[in-house]
Amino acid sequence: MTGMDEEGLAHLLRWVQDGVVSRRQLFDLGAEPHDLRRWLRRGRFTPVHPGVYVEHNGPTTWDQRAWAAVLLHEPCALTRESALPRPPDRAPVQVAIGLRRSVRAVPGVVAHRTAHWEDRVRPGSCPPRLRIEEAAVEAALHEPDPGRAYRLLAEATWSRQTDARTIAATLGRRRGGANHALLAGMLDDLALGACSVLEREYLHRVERAHGLPCAERQVGATAVGRVQRDVEYRRFAVVVELDGRAFHESPQAFDQDLGRDLATAALRHGSDRVTLRVGWGQVLRDACSTAGHVGDVLRSRGWEGTLRRCPQCPRPVGS
Repeated sequence: MTGMDEEGLAHLLRWVQDGVVSRRQLFDLGAEPHDLRRWLRRGRFTPVHPGVYVEHNGPTTWDQRAWAAVLLHEPCALTRESALPRPPDRAPVQVAIGLRRSVRAVPGVVAHRTAHWEDRVRPGSCPPRLRIEEAAVEAALHEPDPGRAYRLLAEATWSRQTDARTIAATLGRRRGGANHALLAGMLDDLALGACSVLEREYLHRVERAHGLPCAERQVGATAVGRVQRDVEYRRFAVVVELDGRAFHESPQAFDQDLGRDLATAALRHGSDRVTLRVGWGQVLRDACSTAGHVGDVLRSRGWEGTLRRCPQCPRPVGS
């Protein structure tokens, strides 16, 4: 084993591929087949996929599974949700491969034949992955649930690595699909500041459907630290905070919502601003009633418009 580059292997495992390596890479570094057999027998490496190994025998992390999937099907790149900032930890790793390739299915990896994927890889990404706007479009185009599709697009913009207009331009270069126009509308809403599924549903079900005035969205304000008001009817000093705790998935997000509650309370102190907190039930189940309540508050503060009935309204809204 005099030709084995142990230093190169250590660098690859520690600093590049998170403890994952392929058979081809080991042989390129000078290992022989009998070396690999001995390492496997002694537990230095454990197979993840055929010809792909990890440098321990415990549970693999998501990053290690991503590396293993990419090395299994190389050349390829992470795609769809696997290339977005918050990939689902327990879902299969999704990779993009060439249109003419045929690969063997293995548990935990899904390969998607993707045109010109090599031209859409994020420069310097490790492991290789599609640019975030490309991955978001790929994921949303193949997502049958509109709410889930919107969430994927919104999460891409939350990352600060892209924005709604860049994603929309990427979508525009794709051929039309069953939900192409719907996604384009979603991206228009994101560009307006409706940054979650709940915010978009409020925009459509409550505000637009009932003829409420057009609000400003994601308005910066200083109270206890820096906060973002979800919806603000600034002319009438009315703020609507959309409580999406059922949408959040982490304790951190929940804490941020509680913090925003405190900030909003501070803003109300000593001012004539009215803040309304609206949740999933008020938007999805009682949109008509919610529109009536918001309209009442706006009228009490100078709005001279008239609420209109939507197709779901059981009776005229408002008072």
